[in-house]
Formats: sequence, structure tokens, C-alpha cells
Amino acid sequence: MTEVLSAGQMRALEAEAIESGQVTELELMERAGRGVIEAVFAQWPDLAQAPGWAAVLCGPGNNGGDGFVIARLLRNWGWEVDLWLLGDPETLPPDARANHDRWCAMGGAVRPYREEGEGAFALPDRGHDGRALLVDALFGTGLTRPLEGVDAFGLATQMAARRGARVVAVDVPSGLCADSGRYLRREGAARYHEAVRADLTVSFHAAKLGHYLQDGPAACGALAIADIGLEGPEDPLVAQLVDAPDGEVLNKRQGHKYGHGHALILSGDAGQTGAARLAARAALRIGAGLVTLGVPPGAQAEVAAQITALMMRPVPDIDALAELLDDPRFSAIGLGPGMGVSEPTASLAAVAVSSGRPCVLDADALSVFADNPDELFDLTTGTQCVLTPHGGEFARLFPDLAERLVAVPTTGPAMSRVDAARAAAKRAGCVLLLKGADTVIAAADGRVSIHAACYGRAAPWLATAGSGDVLTGLITGLMARGFGPMQASELAAWCHVEAARRYGPGLIAEDLPEALPGVLRGLGAC
Repeated sequence: MTEVLSAGQMRALEAEAIESGQVTELELMERAGRGVIEAVFAQWPDLAQAPGWAAVLCGPGNNGGDGFVIARLLRNWGWEVDLWLLGDPETLPPDARANHDRWCAMGGAVRPYREEGEGAFALPDRGHDGRALLVDALFGTGLTRPLEGVDAFGLATQMAARRGARVVAVDVPSGLCADSGRYLRREGAARYHEAVRADLTVSFHAAKLGHYLQDGPAACGALAIADIGLEGPEDPLVAQLVDAPDGEVLNKRQGHKYGHGHALILSGDAGQTGAARLAARAALRIGAGLVTLGVPPGAQAEVAAQITALMMRPVPDIDALAELLDDPRFSAIGLGPGMGVSEPTASLAAVAVSSGRPCVLDADALSVFADNPDELFDLTTGTQCVLTPHGGEFARLFPDLAERLVAVPTTGPAMSRVDAARAAAKRAGCVLLLKGADTVIAAADGRVSIHAACYGRAAPWLATAGSGDVLTGLITGLMARGFGPMQASELAAWCHVEAARRYGPGLIAEDLPEALPGVLRGLGAC
């Protein structure tokens, strides 16, 4: 998997390299500027064919220093460059000031950025056959307050496409919190015209959390990572981005069905069995050797009429479930979808978790504990459970964390979904998968990974009823096969999105399990 850093982790990494004498800050700035130019030309090869025109807005810190390097390199390439500086050159940090002076020494002009009055910022009409760039080198990962006084530039980036220009952001689009992917906003601001929207964002060494969370992907456009010669960090708690797994990991190695686990999926009553059947089908498709549906007596006829490869056992009450689990061959349990928010659901969850089997608790098996979340956490602490809430279920179990997530962020770093999932997993004492386009998977010990269905992996078709039930089945099936809760959740999240991407528009939840064989073949699994 790929590391994804917070702003603080990136600053510490740079500081360590500078203090050890490996590199100077001035050299890092030069590498960053060159990395932006290379990424721009790789993204838009036509811009490398002939000189164009660029508008570069430099901020008052080191992000602005990167902008001066970019302006100088573009001018050396033959480009016409207009550069604005927000702030006073005299107060620039030393290395940013050095690059300001280099720009001036080659005859480059520095225009003071103004919103209003004579000399106010405005993009001139330039042709250049579409070879035009707006460079946002205003604020980078260190931003801790809302943007103020740069509405004109923010609006210019949002209108750039109409003018034939392309927008590149240095490190992060200005105004975006690099840790949370949320735009920092002034108190009471209903709109934020100043928000920068990029077509390409170029970050350095590693992606930042905010590139993948919440507003980040929409703000960044495309994302490129420029190598600036750093190494590390070596920290098991650094967030990881879930990548495509090695197909070898998912291979079946034993011929007997029980060698690949027996998953038990508990169903709701008559008229509410569809969710469990979706989960069970997914568990079977992901490779569980056997999958049994535990069904209330009143729903047996309904379920029997709908299944073939799946098995069914009656589960009228907690005693029946306990008796069923006397069979040691049941290796994982999934429950919650369609079961109803009722006392029997809570009791069945308690029996399932107390059996010591790996369990996936979803939907009603989470919401049933909304009035007393600690009862759930007492059950799950120290177990091999995975909790899989969507935003609403998360708010019922962790109202304090959810409240911070939806509050308007006026200072940074703002509360992120990574922060929230980590805190929730620690409280629950088990793995927690917070669903969304930016799915976050956290363990009680602080490990965290992100699976973001964005950039080249967007899968909007997953916004359909039942897709979460399929994810429950995938995790249950993988844990039945012997994968640990964290790994099973990561593999399931990746396969879930990949199945949706392979199927495409028109997807409904029933299609997801049937797309899995193609996903597995594509990975080289056998």
C-alpha cells in the first residue's frame, strides 16, 4: 500500500532531512518547482510543444517560494509569465525571498495582489491557442485559517475552463485543509467564492490525507506526486492508501470447501431477507467455501425460493443461534442488514460476538445500540469484529465525533474522517470501516487505511440500495477464509469498488457479486 501523510508528518520529514544535512530547504523548493513543471507537461503534453502564457499567484510563505521557481522555469522555457504576490516581499521566508530575488534578477515583474482598486487582480485576455496556465502557489499544506481577500483569484480558477486556461495547484488547492480535505470557511459564511478549484494538483513526496478525503478530490482535479528526494517516514501509524491487491493473496490453495471457511449470515424476517441474501451471495463469490443463511422460521419459505448454492438453517432465537454455533466449522458471522432495530437483534449480536468468531456488524446490528453505544463497545472490545457504519449509523454510535465532522471548519487542521474513524475504532476496541466514497478503515491500535473511489477509481454507481449489504458479505466471506479483520476490510473495499467499475452504469446491488469473478481473474487469482 501507499503512504498518505498529514501536513505535520510531511513537515517533520522535511525538517529531519534538512537538519541532517541531506538537503537544504532552497534545494527542496527547486525540486518542488521542477516537479510541478514536469507534472504539468506530463498531464498536458501540448503545453510542452510551444510556449504559452501563465498567471502565477504566489503566497506569503514557502508555497509562494515554489511559485517563484515555477515562474522562473516557465520563463526559461519561453513562456510569458505574469506573477502576483500576496503580501510584502520583505516578509517572505528566507528561501522564498531568495527565489523572489532570482525571479526579479532575470527581469521578472512582481505585481502586488489586490482585490479592488487600481491594479486589482484580473486575468488579461490572452490567446496562445489554449496554452494558458493559472498556477495556485498561494497557500499549501500549512494553511490553518480560511482564505481572505483572494475571491477574485478563486473565481478565476473556477472560470478558467471558459477562458481556455488550465489550473494547477501547488501541493493543495488553496483554502483546502490538507489533513481533512475540507475547505476552511469564515464563521457564518454561506458561500466561499474564494475556494480554488484545480484541474491538476501536484504534491510532493507523498499524497496528503486531504487529497483523498471529502472535498479534496473535487478540488484537486487530477493528482500527481513529484519525487523531491526524501525517504520515509518509517511509522506503522502513517495512513495507507489501499491499492490493488496481489492476486496471489486471494488464491485458493486447498481443494476442500471447509478449507476456505464457512460463513454464517443472519437474515431478517419475511419481507426483509433481501439484504442478507445479497450479503451471503457476496461472501460465496469472494471465496468462502460454504455460506449459510440463518433465517427466522417465518422467512424460510421466502428464502428457500430464492437461493441455490447458499444453504439455510432456522434461527428462531438466541438459543438456536448458540446451538448452531456449537459447530466449530462456522468461521465468521455477518449480521445486521434487514434484521430490524429490535431487542432480538441486539441479543443475537451479543451471542454472535460472544462466540469468539470474527463478526461483521452492520446496519440494524449497529443502530440497535444507538441508545447505549457502550453496550456494543463492551461486546466488541478486544474481538475480531468489524463495524461498518455509514454516516448516519456512525452519528448514532459516535454523536460527539460526528458533530465535529459536520461542523463548519474555521481553523485547521480540521477534524477529518481519518481522525473520526481512528477515535471510533479505539472506543469500540475493534476494526471500524466508515463507509463513503472516501472509505476509512481503522484499527483499535491506531492503524488506518483509506480506500478512495476517486480520480481514476470513481464508482458513482455504488450509490444504490443494497451495495453496503454486499460489502458486509465480502468482509464476512474473507474473514471466513482466514483473513484478519483489517486485511479483510481493505480487500473487500477494493473489490467492492472494482466490481462496480467493471459493471459500470446501470449497476444494481445484485450485479456486484456477479462481477466479482471478473475482478478476481483480473488480479490473477485462481
